Amino acid sequence: MSIDKIKENNSYKDLPSRFYEHKSADKFHNIELIKFNHKLADKILSIDTTACSNKELTDVFSGQIDSTIFANISQVYAGHQFGHFSPRLGDGRALLLMEVLNDKEQRHDIHLKGSGATMYSRRGDGKSSLGPVLREYILCEAMHYLQVPTTRALAAFKTGQKVQRERMLDGGIFARVARSHIRVGTFEYFASTQDYEGLKLLADYSIKRHYPQLLNDSNKYINFLLAIANKQALMVSKWMSLGFIHGVMNTDNMLISGETIDYGPCAFMDRYSKDKVFSSIDQNKRYAYSNQIEIAKWNLYRFASTLIPIIDEDSDKAIEILKDSLKDIDKQYQRILTKEMNKKMGLTTNCEMDIINLFLEELEHKQMDFTISFKELTYSPEKFKDFRFYNEWQKENPSIELMKKTNPHFIPRNHQVELAIQHAYEGNFQSFNLLCEAIKTPYSANAPYERAPSEKQVITQTFCGT
Repeated sequence: MSIDKIKENNSYKDLPSRFYEHKSADKFHNIELIKFNHKLADKILSIDTTACSNKELTDVFSGQIDSTIFANISQVYAGHQFGHFSPRLGDGRALLLMEVLNDKEQRHDIHLKGSGATMYSRRGDGKSSLGPVLREYILCEAMHYLQVPTTRALAAFKTGQKVQRERMLDGGIFARVARSHIRVGTFEYFASTQDYEGLKLLADYSIKRHYPQLLNDSNKYINFLLAIANKQALMVSKWMSLGFIHGVMNTDNMLISGETIDYGPCAFMDRYSKDKVFSSIDQNKRYAYSNQIEIAKWNLYRFASTLIPIIDEDSDKAIEILKDSLKDIDKQYQRILTKEMNKKMGLTTNCEMDIINLFLEELEHKQMDFTISFKELTYSPEKFKDFRFYNEWQKENPSIELMKKTNPHFIPRNHQVELAIQHAYEGNFQSFNLLCEAIKTPYSANAPYERAPSEKQVITQTFCGT
């Protein structure tokens, strides 16, 4: 591969220097490529890597060489973390390696995690252990094939260095692809510092990059807000339809592109429980499964508040304009969630959530597996004829074909992911590679991955930390 054939266009770097700091990836003498997503590189980024050696892929996509095509910047942002505002966060262990334009002139970031300390590291080492790298690779690719808007996995690397966590662990770097890494927290940073010039620059850049149809709109900032509201509502509703619990829905983990980001303590439920929490640090169940739509709205209101200075010079007038624009947001989010959940039941009419709620209540009461139950409802509905929802559901003439397209045979279960990571730390990547292949076809039968965990295999907590 000749890197001069990569069509880079590092537009974020053209913003004022207070938006980021310059930072190159650390150099690792014994770095190894574990997995590279050639299909993503070719089909999405328009980069032909099929003839490349592992060394060439590693040199370029982990930032091990010096090149003018690289942006090499870490972005600043703030964020509400578990409801508490942190005024300055930023990429503490990450950097934007480059922006790439594909053959359709679509722009994507190539972003590294675990590439070394930055000015935003807050005494951290900026590194990542191997486990979270492999976990994010599996989870974000699984979400893509489960039809959820998400960041993507381009590559996973083993650095050849140890990192100190609860014990000494192999280090890793994750190369991630996203439409951008602009967050709600990015807007919060400029609003909280009262840098309204920077705030307007960020908003105009974001609209041009993500919502160019709004550029000449007289109400472009309001419509920008509403477009983001719609994308984030759809994203979270799709999480809910799969029993997915993100675990850290902080505003710095909410992208304005509406893509899922940060697969730290996230997990898919096994047995259904509306109040299920996996994250070890979510002691108050703020980000429990059933709270995710409400938190999405809470985050949206935080974003809306950042726009006050650029909506109108009169802040009271700006607040009234924003309130009016968001007056139907509760109904909008509920409508999107209802539609996604009803698809799982094969319901194409404008049904409320009554039938699905009855079904979920019985799943919880009987301690039944979320994914398996919906799969069985799709392929063996007679098993549920004694459930309270069944007669009402049948009256709606459910579409089994729609259910087959909506209810996966399997998801990457926590115990399977952890087993792949454990084996990788032992030097065996077979489980990881097999799981990465399996997740590409979640709507097809694959018996080894469809089984629920045994009691000994059940994982009740997941952890942040790279």
